[in-house]
Amino acid sequence: MNEALLGLVGLLVGVGIGFVLYKQAASRSAETTQARARDRLVEAEEEAEGIRREALVAAKEEAARIRQEAELEVRERSVDVQRKEARILQKEERLDQTAQRLGGKEQTLAEKEDRIEAQKQRLDELAVRQRRELERLAGMSAQQAKELVIAQIENQAKRDAMTLVRDVEARAREEADRRARKIVAIAIQRVASEETSENSISVVTLPNDEMKGRIIGREGRNIRAFESATGTSLIIDDTPESVVLSCFDPIRREIAKLTLEKLVGDGRIQPARIEEMYEKSKGEVESAIREAGEWAALEAGISDLHPEMLKVLGRLNYRTSYGQNVLKHLVEASHIAGVIAAELGTDIQLAKRCTLLHDIGKAITHEVEGSHALIGAELARRLKESPAVVHAIEAHHQEVEPRTIEAVITQTADAISSSRPGARRETLETYVKRLERLETLAESFPGVEKCYAMQAGREVRVMVNPHRIDDLQAEVLARDIAKKIEEELQYPGQIKVMVIREHRAVEFAK
Repeated sequence: MNEALLGLVGLLVGVGIGFVLYKQAASRSAETTQARARDRLVEAEEEAEGIRREALVAAKEEAARIRQEAELEVRERSVDVQRKEARILQKEERLDQTAQRLGGKEQTLAEKEDRIEAQKQRLDELAVRQRRELERLAGMSAQQAKELVIAQIENQAKRDAMTLVRDVEARAREEADRRARKIVAIAIQRVASEETSENSISVVTLPNDEMKGRIIGREGRNIRAFESATGTSLIIDDTPESVVLSCFDPIRREIAKLTLEKLVGDGRIQPARIEEMYEKSKGEVESAIREAGEWAALEAGISDLHPEMLKVLGRLNYRTSYGQNVLKHLVEASHIAGVIAAELGTDIQLAKRCTLLHDIGKAITHEVEGSHALIGAELARRLKESPAVVHAIEAHHQEVEPRTIEAVITQTADAISSSRPGARRETLETYVKRLERLETLAESFPGVEKCYAMQAGREVRVMVNPHRIDDLQAEVLARDIAKKIEEELQYPGQIKVMVIREHRAVEFAK
């Protein structure tokens, strides 16, 4: 029991001693830590103070450097400003000197202007006295003299110009007559814009406006297929219940028109159906072409034409010239040629054959370059027509000089058929007014005694006073009349102006 108590007391004493030792050790450790912290704080403060002093020194140095640069820049700018001020002062001095010189020159110029004005007034007075003296001596006013001189100069210029023109025309006829005729023929044939625009479209009537949407198709596939198959342009606009087909080839346009009419009548419009209807319409038009050619040959009384010639002849049923159907024009002209040939006692059948085929080239002018007369002659030659027929075809528009009576008859019948009133979209009233206007226009020129419109307005013959108009003035007058006709009249083809100057000496024996 005593031993246990002694052990417990010893344990307690040991714990107390350990606790005391621990407290002492902890106190010493805290003091050491605080001492080290105070040392580090002092060191940090010293280091910060050193950094601050270094930064302060660097800032002072940078400020000093900036100040020095600013002072240097200010000094440089000050020097530059001084130089500019000096230059400005110099310029102002020069400007003052220039102004002084200009002031002196202005005064001198003013004095010169006064002297010039005085001289001008004296010259004007002298000119007036001189003009009055000239008017007194000449017996006419200055305006009359001016008009007389201008008229003389104008007449002389016209004479010289006409002489030059005559020489140039003579050289041109010698050097390029054939080529010029070809160029003019092609131009006359092809450049007819208003007729082309009128005859290059066809209108197709629709049962209702809903049909337009079916013709166009989904996303335009039907109209694209139609235009691709027929080679025409299909125009769908706001015009109620109708669409327009446009194409320069009348046969292709007729096939497209029949195709569209079949599609509209059937109601089934789709790409496959379009191609089917196009082939059927193409066959129908080709059949109609053959029938038209056979009808024309039968009507003219010619039975031995080549089948290919009949086909080409039938194509002219879809061709117009100034609104006149070309095939009907050929048949009509062939009848006229037959009557003329009968009156002249020449070969009637040959004359009718030449006239029936004279415009055959118009069927293929859009395929071959050149005048339709030469194209038609080449076609006739290839299809074994006689030389007389070939010559009449190529000569009917003066591409070559006519050498046979049949060629002359062909020209005459062609002119009669195409120029008669009403043949080419011209009423009788309009026709008569155009002829009257043509004669009135030609009679308005001085020196003209009589004027006659000939050949249905294709030629105007002007009779002039031989005492007022000489030979050279007659040529000038013809050109002036032709120019005025071109400016003031509208007419198909060309108008020939013929000025006739005839001097007759008459005396009576008594």
